[in-house]
Amino acid sequence: MIRKLIDRIFSPRKAAGALGRRVETPGSGLGIDPSRLPNSALTVVRTLQQAGFEAYIVGGAVRDMLLGLKPKDFDVATNATPEQVKPLFRRALLIGRRFRIVHVLFGREVIEVSTFRANPDSASAAVDGDERDAHKLAGRHHAVDTSGRVLRDNVWGSQDEDAARRDFSVNALYYDPSRDMVIDYHHGLRDLKARTLRMIGEPSRRYREDPVRLLRVARFAAKLGFDIAPGTLHPIASHAELLRNVPSARLFDETIKLLQTGHALASLDNLRRLGLHKGLLPLIDLALSQPRGEAFVMAALGDTDARIGAGKTASPAFLFACLLWPQVGQRWTQLQVEGVPLIAALDQAADEVLAAQAERLAIQRRISVDMREIWALQPRLARRSSRYAFGALEHPRFRAGFDFLLLRARTGEAAPELAQWWQDFQDADEAGRAELLEQAARGGPAEAPKKRRRRRRKPAAGAEASAGESAASDDTGDIETQH
Repeated sequence: MIRKLIDRIFSPRKAAGALGRRVETPGSGLGIDPSRLPNSALTVVRTLQQAGFEAYIVGGAVRDMLLGLKPKDFDVATNATPEQVKPLFRRALLIGRRFRIVHVLFGREVIEVSTFRANPDSASAAVDGDERDAHKLAGRHHAVDTSGRVLRDNVWGSQDEDAARRDFSVNALYYDPSRDMVIDYHHGLRDLKARTLRMIGEPSRRYREDPVRLLRVARFAAKLGFDIAPGTLHPIASHAELLRNVPSARLFDETIKLLQTGHALASLDNLRRLGLHKGLLPLIDLALSQPRGEAFVMAALGDTDARIGAGKTASPAFLFACLLWPQVGQRWTQLQVEGVPLIAALDQAADEVLAAQAERLAIQRRISVDMREIWALQPRLARRSSRYAFGALEHPRFRAGFDFLLLRARTGEAAPELAQWWQDFQDADEAGRAELLEQAARGGPAEAPKKRRRRRRKPAAGAEASAGESAASDDTGDIETQH
């Protein structure tokens, strides 16, 4: 009884310092223009406020607006419970068990609405199990495993408690568009100005609550170009093993985010520097230890960053096919040396590598199927007969397979002539393709068919002088553009 009383008095929920002090600053003075906010986010905030609830745009959207960046998506935080939020909108879905939230749908756009969360005493919520022990978690609004990792977090609280539950100070900023006011409890504005990533609360405890925060440090530091505060940085190496407790499906989701920020190279560099890559993508460790494997992975990530920087999308299947290819390719070669036929060896290599990776990272089936097709196209693209060439060209994954071949050629794994042949084959007309196939059948160089020059008409007698003048101008270095 006395022990419970002591825990209750000194629990984080009652510690005023942990909750921070509310500071309000006009958004217009910080560079936020409410007129540039999407109508969907404004509608959600306005609907909740008109229903008598508090509602704010929160998290990454506020952070990015203050940094002058375009937010990728908008989240809303409110004191309304999920069951109170859902009936207010025509198209809304209740999702999640670990964190119950509401998705409000506007066409293809989704606004995520979360309820303010409290910070209950975790000591009384310990469970000897994990997410799979549904019977132990039944009826619990808050539960943690024996390491302190949160399994359920659905205890509602106030805004100051919610701010204390968020990960980094720069992600714990709230914006009320109706009053044009930014609310800050944990010096998030100060850290934004200093370009510093700082964990709210005691970092070791926060990492134990959710080990994925270790990866988020690497991702946000890379994406924002921020320094990591010493107190946030120091415990990371000693807590890296906590990632082994995270479900592989959740690790996969976080890895996708990490590699698709447009700063994949910087993110991987951070993972390696922080000692986190070994527990996340164990097979990449082996690839990065080999010069050719490292060159291939780095080139793939560089291409991904360039695509995202240009406003294009990056396929997770292509990205993971690249990340795991050094091991697949190495094993494929070994199996052929052992006498396994070409195609069967590639299938077996893919099976083994994907199975080994699945122990840490649950790659979704639809993505792994696409990865296999990209890999399977590589030996097909090496066969330049009419039987294989036209079939490969019509394959639904041809473009991804060809881009993969280009990457292999750039890093010295495939012949550049082969990649150029396929580029020419795509661009050629029917006669040009026939000529390329004939060259391939003869075993000649994979060159593009020479373009036929048009015959020049013999100039009329009166035009000879002007032709001579044109030739003279060429001799003096003047260049005429022919249309």
